[in-house]
Amino acid sequence: MSWRMPAETSPHERTWMAFPREGATLGASDAAREAGYAAWAAVAHAVARFEPVSMLVDRSETARARRILSSDIELIEAPVDEFWMRDHGPTFVTDGDRLGAVDWVFNGWGAPDWAEWKRSADHARLIAEHVGAELVSSLLVNEGGGIHVDGEGTVLLTDTVQLDPRRNPHADRARVAAEMARTIGATHAVWLPRGLTRDYDDLGTNGHVDIVATIPSPGRLLLHDQPDPSHPDHAVARELRALLAEQTDAAGRRFEIVGLPAPATLTDAHGPVDWSYVNHLVVNGGVIACGFGEPQADARAAAILAEAYPGREVVTVDAREIFARGGGIHCITQQQPAVRGAR
Repeated sequence: MSWRMPAETSPHERTWMAFPREGATLGASDAAREAGYAAWAAVAHAVARFEPVSMLVDRSETARARRILSSDIELIEAPVDEFWMRDHGPTFVTDGDRLGAVDWVFNGWGAPDWAEWKRSADHARLIAEHVGAELVSSLLVNEGGGIHVDGEGTVLLTDTVQLDPRRNPHADRARVAAEMARTIGATHAVWLPRGLTRDYDDLGTNGHVDIVATIPSPGRLLLHDQPDPSHPDHAVARELRALLAEQTDAAGRRFEIVGLPAPATLTDAHGPVDWSYVNHLVVNGGVIACGFGEPQADARAAAILAEAYPGREVVTVDAREIFARGGGIHCITQQQPAVRGAR
């Protein structure tokens, strides 16, 4: 049997999320917590316009979830600590007829002292059982936000994620590539040397690719672009563009690279921001795009996304409260592909 992770543009059965719960990630004040709940709910409601949404909810948050989420959203009670479904949930794969769910080892992005992750580390197995998917176990510490695929054999990876000594101290590129081939059917790895600057802070993921680059269609890349030379990601983006311009995909094609310019905001109270339009979610008939309260920049990004995903409606959702907690729209969602025989 050969498993393959479909491209995100392939038809979905549904999108999975996890509802926030009180703790360090959500925020210390009532106002911060309410802003977090509202941001996750806004994304869920945007996705639900296009496809079903299933939400894992900790028992401590069930009443709140029922109050603020539409009845169209399926709620499934399960223990939750972290709520970045892209990372601790399953990576879905298929062999054409059956649905599989890759259960990466999740250790909270390298087991930092602040992370609470042991409950959510069980989500891949829980969801696989719920949907009747075959569990594809892996000993690789990895997160869904650390990979992007084109569905035709290409996978984007980052040296500072899969080869992070806090994650996989004995791994090398060859071992990681072999595991990608076994689990998600990726036969050609394109390695980025690093991610965006903010992602190396204490609350960061150490370089997730899903905030840097994505493959909207085979042979094409959407790449984060920071046009302001005063921001450290200006140099990072230039380095990555030069490197990726020399790379090919699994079919041997050179990538056409399309820049997604960052919004004008450069800093917040913690330093340079990593606000990125790359961290969008493709859904059935649509694209859920990150917005940052800058009408001109948000509209420019939406236009680029509309061109990259023809025939799909682009819906922009304010993602600032999500980014303030360490990620974006793609980070809190996980698509389940439509597969014959899956439920």
